[in-house]
Formats: sequence, structure tokens, C-alpha cells
Amino acid sequence: MPAPQNSIAENLAAVRERVAAAAARAGRRAEDVTLIAVSKTFAASAIRAAHAAGARHFGESRVQEWESKRAELADLDAIWHLIGHLQSNKAARAATLFHAVDSLDSLELARRLDRARAAAASDPARAAGANAAETPARLRVLIEVRLDAAPAKSGVHEDDVPALAEAVLALPHLELRGLMAVPPPVGDAAGARPAFRRLRELRDAAERRIAAPLPVLSMGMSHDFEIAIEEGSSEVRVGSAIFGGR
Repeated sequence: MPAPQNSIAENLAAVRERVAAAAARAGRRAEDVTLIAVSKTFAASAIRAAHAAGARHFGESRVQEWESKRAELADLDAIWHLIGHLQSNKAARAATLFHAVDSLDSLELARRLDRARAAAASDPARAAGANAAETPARLRVLIEVRLDAAPAKSGVHEDDVPALAEAVLALPHLELRGLMAVPPPVGDAAGARPAFRRLRELRDAAERRIAAPLPVLSMGMSHDFEIAIEEGSSEVRVGSAIFGGR
């Protein structure tokens, strides 16, 4: 069940300690790992409690759900990430509701986001971010890679990553920053290590193809984020360890 609001700060502090310890084991700095508090399905009050405890990045999975909570949280200084699968017909709304789309999985979706961001840049009143006047012209995106062969899983095939990265890089209103993936289900956290290594290899190959840096590797969730950090993750998506069960 969801954690009481006074427990969210304690949970967040504990997660940060674990992030720091994992980063230290990998010879990295904790500040180089962005913690995204996955707030999907949780009430605005829980998000506000996490923000009060210092969280600044939040992950939502559905456009409609974020629209329903956004008005209550418009005063918060936060970065809102869309981490769930995005249907093409909702791209125009997502492009202005979020600061980042971390689940880009097709060139058609990229083009729709680019067109919507271009329209928002030309008319700031249309931008629906946390602060419309400060919404940047370029939308940060990550390419979601399908590391799980299950047909229902979203993301681009591994072989298609370099070509998609090259195409997205050419879109003027998108800022391609890296890759995101959810590893196949495994028995324990350590079992995800090969998948995390594979995503890092795919990122390195894409960088060589496009001759540009892709510094963001978004991988690792509540049950395996420490392993992900050891394997090079720069963003971890943590929900239940902060907010409690859904």
C-alpha cells in the first residue's frame, strides 16, 4: 500500500544512501546519477511530499493521468518525465505536458513530437510545462530499447537503435540525450546485469554512428537500481521504494 506522507522523506533518504553506495562501488559520484521518483498512480499529495523531501525529477506513465494531477502541482520546481509507452495520437499533448519523453520508440513518434514542440516554441502560450514561459524549444528525449523479446514489450529493436538515433538527431526541436530500457524479468537483481551491460554497449555503438555524445543511460528500478548504477546507469527510475506499493 502507499507509504504515509511522513515516510516518503525517510524512504527517499534511504534510496539516496543506496544510490551513493552503489556509485562509490563503481568509482563514480552520486551526483552523476539522477534519481527519478516514479509517481505514476500516486496522488498529488504524495508527489508534493517527495518534492518537499528534495526530489526534483518525477516519472509518469500516462498522459491522461498527469493531466489530471498537473494543476495541483503547477507551483513545484520539478522536471516531469514521461516514462511510459506513448501512442502517436497523444504525442502533441505529451510534447508540451512533459519536459522529457524517455520512451521514444519510432521515427514517426519522433516527428510528431518535433512538430508539436516547434508549434509550442512559436507560441509559448501553448506550452503546458511546469512553467510555460520557461519551456525550452527543444524536448529532451531518450530512445527506448526493447531488451525483452516478449511481443507485448515496447521499444525499438537493438539493430535499429543507431539509425533511429541518427534520424532523431536531425530533428531540430528534439534533444536526443541517450537510451532507456527495462530488462527482461529475472530471478534476482544481479540477473539483470547482462542486460544493463548490453544497453551500455548499444549506447556506445550509437555514439560512434552519430559522432555525438549520448550521456544518459536510463536503467534500473526499485529492485535493481544498484546493479544498474554499477553498470553505468545515469538515471534510475524508483517508485515503490519511495512511495510504497501500488
